[in-house]
Amino acid sequence: MSEDPRSCPFHGAPKPPKPVARADRVSLLTYLRLFRRDILSAQPARLYRAWMAEFRTPFFRSYLCNDPKLVDLVLKDRPDDFPKSNRIRAGLEPLLGNSVFVTNGETWKRQRRIIDPAFEGGRLRDTFPAMVAAGEAAVARMRSRAGDAVGAEVEVEEEMSHAAADVIFRTLFSIPIEHETAARVFHEFRAYQRTQPILNLAAFLPLPRWFPRLHRGRTKASARVIRDLITRLTETRAAEIRAGRAPDDLATKIMTTADPRTGECFTPSEMVDQVAIFFLAGHETSASALAWSLYLLALSPDVQERVATEAASLGEAPDFTAVNRLRYTRDVFREALRLYPPVPMMVRQNTKPETFRDRMVKPGAQVVLSPWHLQRHERLWEDPDAFCPARWQTDQGRQSAREAYMPFSAGPRVCTGAGFAMVEGVLLLAMLARAFRFDRIEGADPIPVAHLTVRSETGIRLQVTPRI
Repeated sequence: MSEDPRSCPFHGAPKPPKPVARADRVSLLTYLRLFRRDILSAQPARLYRAWMAEFRTPFFRSYLCNDPKLVDLVLKDRPDDFPKSNRIRAGLEPLLGNSVFVTNGETWKRQRRIIDPAFEGGRLRDTFPAMVAAGEAAVARMRSRAGDAVGAEVEVEEEMSHAAADVIFRTLFSIPIEHETAARVFHEFRAYQRTQPILNLAAFLPLPRWFPRLHRGRTKASARVIRDLITRLTETRAAEIRAGRAPDDLATKIMTTADPRTGECFTPSEMVDQVAIFFLAGHETSASALAWSLYLLALSPDVQERVATEAASLGEAPDFTAVNRLRYTRDVFREALRLYPPVPMMVRQNTKPETFRDRMVKPGAQVVLSPWHLQRHERLWEDPDAFCPARWQTDQGRQSAREAYMPFSAGPRVCTGAGFAMVEGVLLLAMLARAFRFDRIEGADPIPVAHLTVRSETGIRLQVTPRI
């Protein structure tokens, strides 16, 4: 590294907020209370430097693994031996049913064989015009909120939720967010996310399958409404497919793709499950990543101006190849995903006796993989809490990324929409930075909390000023 500190990529890099970690030792009751309020601040500070940590409850043990070798073992080397934990499924079942996000084994493999072709490279090119249209709509909405050249205070987390939902409905069902059913799904989902923690109480108790899952009444009611609305959309699309007049979008592709092994397509009820997770994963996670990206731009004006300059290359009608020119913007978005991974933790369980770092792990233990801690790990990243897009162009940054970067998971269960999300995030970030300047509001810095995804405790408020 150069002796001149000004040439160091971390020189002057801001350190955006993260939750205050709890003390290392608290009672189980205190931990459960903290966990239900926010999964991130419930964790001890030592996890940012530990290779592994064991947590004990009266009913089960869990092991958080930051050792890259253990992460690879679970996600890449032997994923069938570490299926998704049913404790996570217990919390999300009202909305997601039997979707690809919560299933395991042959059921999951069949679902992926049907879904994956819709997200191949050529299909991404086909969805790009819909992403551009959603980006243009987001710029127009933001302009109406920001007003004249003086600008205005805008809650960008809410705006990015709107934009990400618009992308999903345009690419999945060829309808904008203003469509009546799409708008109702969007607004009902906002109510759902406010009441749904990552884990409900049932996840901590050894309850039999027949026992009620202890979900909040509002959570179950919102899930029913969302699934009823999605059912209407899928039934309408099925009728359009039968009549030979369905648009060539992601929903049509998925509904008409047969499992190459069995020749069977998704049933209508199966398609409702899959659309629910597309909306959850594709809307909620993208909204989180975009909102934090805008805050990070506001925190680092020099980075923001470089993104805005690069975004000028998009032109008025960008085509798919234009995204390849947004190299610095891609690094900014990667860095936002590193600091604020939308899904902060993943839970698997082992099916066989294991030895993790000389410690015996009995079958049925919970194995926690935490992008939040792994991507801020003090032994794996240089200056891990700093916002520094330049790290992605250094040898050390690339090495850290190979060992400790998994915002979309990894291995066979890597998010099928990862490529889609990277194109969407980079494109919308560039379009917004080209049109507006985002400035931090003194005393209003967001504090991240984790419910369904990593969001701000009180929203992300920025001063937004039109550039043109």
